[in-house]
Amino acid sequence: MTTKDFVGAASDIADIHWHSINWSAVSKNVRRLQARIVKATQAGRWNKVKALQRLLTHSFGGKVSAVRRVTENTGKRTSGVDKVLWDTPEKKMQAVAALRQRGYKPLPLRRIYIPKSNGAMRPLSIPTMRDRAMQALYLLALDPIAETLADPNSYGFRTGRSCADAIEQCFAALAKKTCSQWILEADIKSCFDTISHEWLLANVPMDKTILQKWLTAGYVEKQVLRATREGTPQGGIISPLLANFALDGLEQRLRKEFPRIGRGSEKGRAAGVHLVRYADDFIITGKTKELLEERVKPMVEEFLKTRGMRLSTEKTRITHVSEGFDFLGQNVRKYKNGKLLIKPSKKNIKNFLAKIRKVIKQAKGYRTAELIQHLNPQIRGWANYHRHIVSKRIFSRVDAAIFKALWKWARQRHCRKSLGWIKQKYFCRKAGRDWLFFGESRTDETGKTRREWLYHAATTPIKRHVKVKAEANPYDRQWQKYFQKRESREITDSLENRRLLFLWREQSGLCVVCRQPITRITRWHSHHLVHRAAGGSDETENRVLLHPECHRSVHSQELEVVKPRSNGSVRKA
Repeated sequence: MTTKDFVGAASDIADIHWHSINWSAVSKNVRRLQARIVKATQAGRWNKVKALQRLLTHSFGGKVSAVRRVTENTGKRTSGVDKVLWDTPEKKMQAVAALRQRGYKPLPLRRIYIPKSNGAMRPLSIPTMRDRAMQALYLLALDPIAETLADPNSYGFRTGRSCADAIEQCFAALAKKTCSQWILEADIKSCFDTISHEWLLANVPMDKTILQKWLTAGYVEKQVLRATREGTPQGGIISPLLANFALDGLEQRLRKEFPRIGRGSEKGRAAGVHLVRYADDFIITGKTKELLEERVKPMVEEFLKTRGMRLSTEKTRITHVSEGFDFLGQNVRKYKNGKLLIKPSKKNIKNFLAKIRKVIKQAKGYRTAELIQHLNPQIRGWANYHRHIVSKRIFSRVDAAIFKALWKWARQRHCRKSLGWIKQKYFCRKAGRDWLFFGESRTDETGKTRREWLYHAATTPIKRHVKVKAEANPYDRQWQKYFQKRESREITDSLENRRLLFLWREQSGLCVVCRQPITRITRWHSHHLVHRAAGGSDETENRVLLHPECHRSVHSQELEVVKPRSNGSVRKA
């Protein structure tokens, strides 16, 4: 009996082993149903949509996909109030069997607090693993509808869209001389905590009974159960999508009030009203300050009021583009020469350097290579986020600030040594550059060492981001090739290691085991065909890229991965 027999039904799940699941067939089945949901939504056939949603949420493929998501993401080791984790293949299959709608009752969420950038504390509510999986299951059936109905210039928590797309749209709306010069910087006060339950139940196209149970599950704080009468908890998998549902429609409302036709008229192109939104952060452009104050802002407040939300009076303001404004960690400003430049914001730079200095300060007992391994991902991630804008000089300044912090760290470790001795121990010349920070790290049982080098932000190439097309839908089959090309381009940029990039291209971007795409979301694992303990090398001839789950499957079933020149395959060892 094979897992292909169970792709559409959930009977006899106990007979299936987690690592024997045919993920290629599962993914194909789920994507097919999601494409049918998109087609029915576009046609306005809501009864058909409802039937397809039920088919997907009751299918074996949907359930194992949901369990796979919550057991592979960053929160897989964080439990809810029941303190249960699904960390074995047996527990995962038991979880699949337990994902039933009949008799389902979510447990209260575990409330914790995390610090915000302004020093305040943000509430975070953590569901149990079962509730997370149930949300992930219904998200599979709800996200295709949300993508079909979403505002064109909404970019937050959407498949195939990012902050870089939102910033690029800001540039398009403000760069030209004829563009609007005034900006309404809008901030919704406690967006997630104030969304109206009544509005969500009336407007979100999903099982109302399940949705109401999630919204009213309550949360446990200091061993006290508290009720939730409004809002959707931050921490739930489906919460960002519910917030997007509540805010979608604002751009359509603005276009209806300020159409882009009729040149010279007050409501025509002269208004210059454009919306750019990322989750609950958004800006609206306008030709005049009075237009934004007297017409646009009241309309936004009325729109939000029907959904239980309101603008923050302290953070919402109207600014001129020559003054500049911060949006998503970047500063957008038009200078005296009429040129619009987007740079990393001062606040973002300050917060980043504070985080780096904290890591260095706490690394008094670290080996140099360990410190570098802690710093490199943070520096590389921050630089990659800002690599699409005017940031080359700022990268150099950030590198200089990090160098000063490391020099101070090195001097404190060896206060009795000379400056020349310290320089020789921690800094050296490489490829014509001096004062490069390095550390020695062991690589294998043989005791061989290699040097770890500190990553420099200034080495990150500046590359203009190509904004996603507004009408593109990742669940619509006609856009499939478009998103494949974008993902290929973006993962090529994110694979900074040349060996990993070579392997990814050699495998045509597919996992050798399941033959499904390896993306930034799925992540990857570099698998050695011959283990290093058995004498295998680190060369590309001895390595392949696998999904993390496929890598675990290979080891648990003692499979041998074969790497022919044309295609990869697996077989029993």
